[in-house]
Amino acid sequence: MKDDFTILGIESTCDETSAAVLRGGKELLSNVVYSQIDEHKKYHGVVPELASRAHAAKIAAVIETALGNYKIDCVAFASGPGLPGGLMVGRVAAETLAAFKGVPLIGVNHLEGHLFACEFEENRVCRPLEFPLVALVVSGGNTELLYVKDYGVYKELGRTRDDAAGEAFDKVAKLLGLPYPGGPQVSKQALAGNKDAVHFPRPLLPGTWDFSFSGIKTAVSYYLRDHKNVSVPDVCASFETAVVETLVTKTIKAALKYKVKQIAVGGGVAGNTLLRQIMEEKGKEAGLTVRFVERKLSSDNAAMIALAAYKKLERAQSAGKEPEWNININPNMKVRTWR
Repeated sequence: MKDDFTILGIESTCDETSAAVLRGGKELLSNVVYSQIDEHKKYHGVVPELASRAHAAKIAAVIETALGNYKIDCVAFASGPGLPGGLMVGRVAAETLAAFKGVPLIGVNHLEGHLFACEFEENRVCRPLEFPLVALVVSGGNTELLYVKDYGVYKELGRTRDDAAGEAFDKVAKLLGLPYPGGPQVSKQALAGNKDAVHFPRPLLPGTWDFSFSGIKTAVSYYLRDHKNVSVPDVCASFETAVVETLVTKTIKAALKYKVKQIAVGGGVAGNTLLRQIMEEKGKEAGLTVRFVERKLSSDNAAMIALAAYKKLERAQSAGKEPEWNININPNMKVRTWR
């Protein structure tokens, strides 16, 4: 790959419309994100049809702003997992731009993007991951635990059986009458609460690496039904602690089981302060290093899509093989080995 090989990435899997330009797999030249929070907040969650319309309305302007006058060698887009309408908007925009510029088009896995985003620091790709590692990708739509042997070499250990962790935060926020998006609101309330006020279950699911957060959400619902004049901060602190302890316990156990030295944590929930604090504390106690994505790149963004594409192209070229272009969208796409 040339040192100045430049990729324009496009992200449209859920409720952020984003485009970014990455040069040489190292330098982030731009990263424009349009958030749809205002479109969805009155519904306390993402409405797929509204999300698709917002992507269609904003994606051209977002791409134009990110692209500027940069010359690009490739266009990349998130081909899954995600909302079907949003994925299609991203693909059509990417195909159109690639055809207009006369450059190749490549689709990448959105979840890989969250993992690779852990390598960014201050708009530079300068924190290489230390393989093998265990990765936790945790967001509003996904909670995945992976054993990562190298770039493009994965073993799925576990995933959510129902609600993702971020989804559970949003649903509990709605139960408590807190504004959308709920995750940050729950965490803000929790700062003034007592984490031991209510004991919500820790769904560790012994014998599996899977997650399940619908039970905690239901427990909160029952608690609110059966108790009057509850302390919202106490409920938030107790709920947040239950979710974080579940995520941390399973991730640390997996890292020790697979004898890795590093844990990487990406996705929107990776910005949660308590998760960062407890994971780093428990990781240090276990002799593990923990790499969190920068907060500004924890939510959906196109910088991570451009980097994921660069990794695929770079490794295909070094192996003398044709890369997997992967341009068919797949709303239920899983992380799988491509090397």
